[in-house]
Amino acid sequence: MSDEMKADLWRRWRAGESISVISRQIGKPPGSVFTVLKHHGGIAPAPRKARAGSLTVGEREDISRGLCAGESYRTIAGFLGRAVSTISREVNKNGGRDVYRAIAAQERALDRARRPKQCLLARRPELRQAVLTLLKEEWSPEQITGHLRLRHSDDAGMRISHETIYRSVYTTRWKVVPRELCKRLRTGRPIRKNKRHTVKGQWRSQITDARPIEERPETAEDRSEFGHLEGDLVIGSNNSQVATLVDRKSRFLTVVKLASRHTTVVVPALAETYARMDPRLRGTLTWDRGMELAAHKRFTAGTGVDVFFAAPRSPWQRGTNENTGPPPEWWTR
Repeated sequence: MSDEMKADLWRRWRAGESISVISRQIGKPPGSVFTVLKHHGGIAPAPRKARAGSLTVGEREDISRGLCAGESYRTIAGFLGRAVSTISREVNKNGGRDVYRAIAAQERALDRARRPKQCLLARRPELRQAVLTLLKEEWSPEQITGHLRLRHSDDAGMRISHETIYRSVYTTRWKVVPRELCKRLRTGRPIRKNKRHTVKGQWRSQITDARPIEERPETAEDRSEFGHLEGDLVIGSNNSQVATLVDRKSRFLTVVKLASRHTTVVVPALAETYARMDPRLRGTLTWDRGMELAAHKRFTAGTGVDVFFAAPRSPWQRGTNENTGPPPEWWTR
């Protein structure tokens, strides 16, 4: 598969097209498309680019023309505003005056720039072991990130983002995380799912009269009072789901079993759970932008509890819930 075809493949994958659609558009079997995606874990590789200060393709073409005209290295260097040694090295490492070609030299430069560099987990064995241990215990990358940040607050070498963990799991060429650990993740997917930017996805984030998390009272922000909860919907296998509620101050966890993820089921179940709570613990509820809480006004009317919503695609704004263990996927099996 040519570089141009691979670039088109990744562009379509990032746009949300399925493997079958990409296969038809680029004229390759679905298996070939999947092989390319799996090699990188479904994560588009960084584009090839030379480091700052390197010769450009235009400068290499000027060098090639100068050599063909019989000009000296010093003359070419003066024309380009480069050091003579730069021109000399460029020509010598690409075959010499007689065989130098700009396009071939540019390709070699890009290949050198693409040399694989060790990822974070490969450079830090202790961090890698900690991540592998928690992945085997079925912790999510988000939980691992939060746990390590709390446990090693004074050691920057033991910190890692959840995105880096996902990349390490899915990118097989790095070989820092065993492939079988993909099955320990909540989704169990062999590659990273593409991020779809569709009308449906945009609609899901539009909850009527959603109060932003910035309006949450100070007592919720500074964890000075009990009763300010963070919630989330956890989807399991066999059409199972639960809601999780975590108190920001005490970290006390409540799990609510749900028959459906629809707002007409979720809201009454949460209201019933709140009805059993001590009235002094009914402070606020913070949720993400999932449509399971689209009927939040009905929830507030029935419980007197104000609901606040995190920004779209910002799980760290509900870090207490995201980082509470044991892993929530255990509850939906």
